[in-house]
Amino acid sequence: MKELTEQVIGAAIEVHRELGPGLLESAYQRALAHEFTLRQIPFEQELICPVQYKDLVIEDAYRLDFLVGGSVVVEMKTVDQLMDVHTAQVLTYLKFSNCRIGLLMNFRSTILTRGLKRLAL
Repeated sequence: MKELTEQVIGAAIEVHRELGPGLLESAYQRALAHEFTLRQIPFEQELICPVQYKDLVIEDAYRLDFLVGGSVVVEMKTVDQLMDVHTAQVLTYLKFSNCRIGLLMNFRSTILTRGLKRLAL
C-alpha cells in the first residue's frame, strides 16, 4: 500500500511541478489522470459511490476524484488552505468506500508536499 501511495504522490508532484499552483482543480485532475496513464497506475476517475442510510440507498451520495488501485482514495483541492472539513470529507469517503488510505492534495500550495495529507482508517 505504501508503494502505491508513493507512486500517486510522485505523479501528483510531477503534475504540480509542470503546471504550478494557479489553475482550476479540473485542469489538475485531467493532468493527473494523464500522468497515471503514462505511469501505468491503475485508477478510476469521478467514481460515483452510494451511501446506505437505514433502508434508503443514496446512489449518488458522493463522487471520488480518483480511486487508485482499487484501494486509495485521492481527493484534490485548489484552496488557499486545507481545512478540517476537507479532512473530514476524505475520512467519510474512506468509511463509505471501505478503503483504508486516502490522500488529500491541495494543488494551490506553492509546494505540493506542504498541501498533502495522508489519511488512514
